[in-house]
Amino acid sequence: MMLFKRILGDLLGLLFPNLCCGCGTYLYQGEALLCTKCLYHLPYTDHHLHVENIAAKQLWGRLPCHAVMALLYFKKGGRTQNIIHSLKYKGRQDLGIKLGNMIAGKLLMSIAYQNIDLVVPVPLHPSKERSRGYNQSKCIAEGIAAVLGVQVNTTSLLRSKRTGTQTKKGRYGRAENMKTVFSIAGPEAIAGKHILLVDDVMTTGATLEACGIALLTANIGMLSIATVAFAE
Repeated sequence: MMLFKRILGDLLGLLFPNLCCGCGTYLYQGEALLCTKCLYHLPYTDHHLHVENIAAKQLWGRLPCHAVMALLYFKKGGRTQNIIHSLKYKGRQDLGIKLGNMIAGKLLMSIAYQNIDLVVPVPLHPSKERSRGYNQSKCIAEGIAAVLGVQVNTTSLLRSKRTGTQTKKGRYGRAENMKTVFSIAGPEAIAGKHILLVDDVMTTGATLEACGIALLTANIGMLSIATVAFAE
């Protein structure tokens, strides 16, 4: 029976190869989603160790945050871009959970993130979430929450307006595009709480700024932010 299962596993591996989401190489037994080489060589930021990091500075004067961090640096053509692409467009919800676990591991090493009450993912518009089948930021949030031992809140921060793509817009265009996009429902669930706002990639910070402003109207106690990647 064990031999049969091994042969079947090898056959399935040939038909449906298990590839690394970072570099596309075959994964060895014991590896999952990301190969050992990628896990070692990913462009980690160490933002969780430095309060005045580049991601935090992106929001200075725009949004009052307790702490801001990204797990990885994002560069076109690099491992991080491949990972984000798999997460958003290849249905890899399990990758979102893993990345959330990895972020949480960093947060546990930082005093700034020791008292998180709730994890709130940046919401997608309902129509976009239906077409994609999931919200990648929610997957990341669930991975973080599982390690931190807190709850994910997906009901208080809502996306009430669908926006076009942000990729070709500059800083001002992105900020204007995000105005009035987010709203709050059931503010009592987040009032007075230390909220960790979670997204996949931070670029100009326009989306996170809009979400944060909406959350602050609910009289939350404190706002922190964590993303998988920061695009310089």
